[in-house]
Amino acid sequence: MEGVPHPIPRTVEEVFTDFKGRRAGLIKALTTGTLLFLVFLYYYFYSHPLLLLPADVEKFYQQCDPEKENLCLYGFPNETWEVNLPVEEVPPELPEPALGINFARDGMQEKDWLSLVAVHSDSWLLAVAFYFGARFGFGKNERKRLFQMINDLPTIFELVTGSARQSKDQPAAHNNGSKCKSSGKVVFSFQLFLSLHFYHCPCLESHFGLPVLDLLTVPSV
Repeated sequence: MEGVPHPIPRTVEEVFTDFKGRRAGLIKALTTGTLLFLVFLYYYFYSHPLLLLPADVEKFYQQCDPEKENLCLYGFPNETWEVNLPVEEVPPELPEPALGINFARDGMQEKDWLSLVAVHSDSWLLAVAFYFGARFGFGKNERKRLFQMINDLPTIFELVTGSARQSKDQPAAHNNGSKCKSSGKVVFSFQLFLSLHFYHCPCLESHFGLPVLDLLTVPSV
């Protein structure tokens, strides 16, 4: 439920920004990470101090009490999340996320339950994004561009399950990026971190003046 009014996105770029914000909030709720002290950048292997990422998954788990009424997980454009009852308005102003996610919590393994919620969260994000597209008359090319922008990001399900992989059609960052030099010094390549989770962090772009890169977090074992 939208507790705080947010600007209504009307362009492809604005809808994508809204999508990324909601996605970031949902990722916070569904994943947990440990600190990674350096971020290796794709082209030049620069490193920067890691920003502290809150892990909210335990808080989310506790809020989804099966004894409560039908609950939904909402992600907001400001990268926050909320577990709440569905809106009473019919039809709702925006597409609603999956209803009753709390009921299956104690009947499944935690990782399986989180994966199930992640699948529904991915579906909800797409529904909201293309709702805005339909509402503001996006044409074929605009819808295609929006989908391509969204599709370049790993899904929440891929992050929760650890199945995010580099697309096969993406070129390698360096021909010998993952090899060691003859001097014995290790060349750190972005490929070495492909198995790590990606976390959207727009502050990287504003702070470092670089194209938006997803911040890496280490999945808990």
